[in-house]
Parts: sequence; C-alpha cells; structure tokens
Amino acid sequence: MYQYIKRFFDFVFALIALIVLSPLLIPIVIGLRLTGEGYVFYLQERIGYRNRPFSIYKFATMLKDSPNMKGGIITTAKDPRITPMGGFLRKSKINELPQLLNVLFGDMSFVGPRPVMRKSFDQYPEAVQAVIYNVKPGITGIGSIVFRDEEQLITEVRDSGGDTWAYYRKVIYPHKGKIEQWYQANQSFWVDLKILFLTAWVILQPESDMVYRAFPEVPVFRRNAANERSAGGYNA
Repeated sequence: MYQYIKRFFDFVFALIALIVLSPLLIPIVIGLRLTGEGYVFYLQERIGYRNRPFSIYKFATMLKDSPNMKGGIITTAKDPRITPMGGFLRKSKINELPQLLNVLFGDMSFVGPRPVMRKSFDQYPEAVQAVIYNVKPGITGIGSIVFRDEEQLITEVRDSGGDTWAYYRKVIYPHKGKIEQWYQANQSFWVDLKILFLTAWVILQPESDMVYRAFPEVPVFRRNAANERSAGGYNA
C-alpha cells in the first residue's frame, strides 16, 4: 500500500512543483540557451528500478563532449568542463530539478537511491547490485545526503595521486550500498519526509551532521579515515 500511495503523491507533487517552480525554471532555460554551448537539457542513460535503464533529465552543466574529454564520467570540484552557469546549478542542486519530469513519468521517485550510469553501477559489490534498485531511484535519498560532498572527496583523491575508480569501488559504493539497504529496511512516509527536509538542510548547512542525529542507525561514513585510506592504498 505504501508504494501505491507514494506513487500517487510523487505524481501530484511533481506536477505541482513543475508549475510552482516555472518562474525559476524558465529563466534558467533562457540563461542556458544564451551561455555555454547553448543547450538546456542533458539526457543520460541511468540504471533504475529493477536494474532497468532509463533516460534521466538534468539541466546541462558540462560541455557536450565532456565524457570523451579528460576526466571521463567522473566530475571533480572546479572541473574545467563545467559551463559558466553549471557551477552554480550543481552546487545549489538546481540542475537536478528537471528530474521532476522523471518522477512525473514514473521512472523515479522523490526519495530513493540515486540512479547511476552502467559503468558506475558495475563498481557496486554484486550483493549491492542485486538489491539497491529494488525501490525506484530518487531525486534525493539517504546516500545523496551522506555523500553530498562526493565531488570534493574525489577531487582530494585525484589531487593526492590516488585511483578515483578504486576509491569508488572500495570506499564510496560499498558504503552507499549499506545505507541504501538501511533505507529499504526502514522506508516509510515519515522517513521520506525527514530525508526531504535533510536534503534542504544540508544544502544550507553542508557541514551539518544532522543526518546521523535524525537517523542514528545509519552507518557513519568517516571522511577523514576514508581520505587516509585513499592516500595510502588506492594508487593506480
């Protein structure tokens, strides 16, 4: 019953959000047309519900050919491939708002594990691959909150000469798997509401650890320990 009601509210609130946010979205569309390379939306294949691929909508924040340029599909802080408006859109998370269309179409929910590209999905341990998308992927989720500074973490690994893919495979993705499995075991409307509130909170207070006070059972990701491991053991 929870899933059916959740889908109803996803559809209704996605439609309302698109209407209410149109005064913000329309100027952004115009701004993107007039800056960078002039394209507005970025469609990319992601892995979704039951591991089926779908196309995700985002505002364009990087150069069109960025996957084929230095850095590939990994984006770091101050990445030179980011467009003039892209930095602001990414930091504020406004670039994610077109995913309201994915929610409206039923590919995504407001809350769930973030959908990733196939190459990234393959970095998850097999046990995590088997279960992480047993729920619909979300615009935000417990993983988005815990790893809100993921680009900065990856930048630090790269700058220290580490292997970024090894860091994903050995540190980030195993922990994401644990916390998303926690979400699946504890999902409810109350948990979803707290995740939505915490998403807004950490945008305003990025250093806050409120997520662990709101959800004390969530496995803690210790950034300093992870950075020390990356410096010592993840060189190519």
